[in-house]
Amino acid sequence: MAGATALTGVGGRRRLAGQVAVITGGASGIGACTARHFCQRGAYVVVADVQDELGRSVCAELGPAASYIHCEVTDEGDVRGAVDHAVNKFGKLDIMFNNAGITGSFKQNIVDNEKADMEYVLAVNLVGPFLGTKHAARVMVPARRGSIVSMSSTASLSAGISPHAYACSKHGVVGLTRNAAAELGRYGIRVNCVSAAALATPLALRFTGLTGEELEASIEARGNLKGIHLKAEDIAKAVLFLASDDARFVSGHNLVVDGGLTAVNPNFDIFNGVLGK
Repeated sequence: MAGATALTGVGGRRRLAGQVAVITGGASGIGACTARHFCQRGAYVVVADVQDELGRSVCAELGPAASYIHCEVTDEGDVRGAVDHAVNKFGKLDIMFNNAGITGSFKQNIVDNEKADMEYVLAVNLVGPFLGTKHAARVMVPARRGSIVSMSSTASLSAGISPHAYACSKHGVVGLTRNAAAELGRYGIRVNCVSAAALATPLALRFTGLTGEELEASIEARGNLKGIHLKAEDIAKAVLFLASDDARFVSGHNLVVDGGLTAVNPNFDIFNGVLGK
């Protein structure tokens, strides 16, 4: 790929021209895909991650419009540093995408879950977005504008589809989003989140031990919308919408990208079979 100059012409409009974004967990999966979409539309991006080699590789691909910084989202100093890096290098911060997250243990029985695992999942998935929101607000409030987007999950809407720690953390992200939107709206700052269904990211593949094709087939079999596989690009486009002025009056919103999964009773087919007789 030829770099930032060539990338800005991809995809039509320069919807984020001159905007500066920090993306946590931006070295792979949804984060890296979002970084590419942002740069394609004229933004400057700070990729903040603990995967140093991958992060630097993504930034090398994107060219001078992208910069990498090591960031452990449970460490407030690291998160503060990522925000300050964006301001020092590119002059401001317009968009904060709190994307970094983990699945944690996949033990479904609560009696088998360890306290330490619960605490670590909450630290990454909920405290991380809290710190990202806090330090983004620190520089956005004086500017009286900005967009903060965090990753939630369909686990924030439907019970029984994820481990307890993960479900709790993603419910918390929705609560944080709404509370922060209520406070920060007075400064012209929008705060939203995206709840995505499962997709075949590198994290999910490592966790399940499946190939991308196997995981996509498994997800589709359990899903509602057939014939379409959810991709990281679909989530990146949802984040792009919320980050851009196309969503300039959208705040406190949980944008669900799940193909209708959480809108449909999973037992509908059973009831339909009985009632249809």
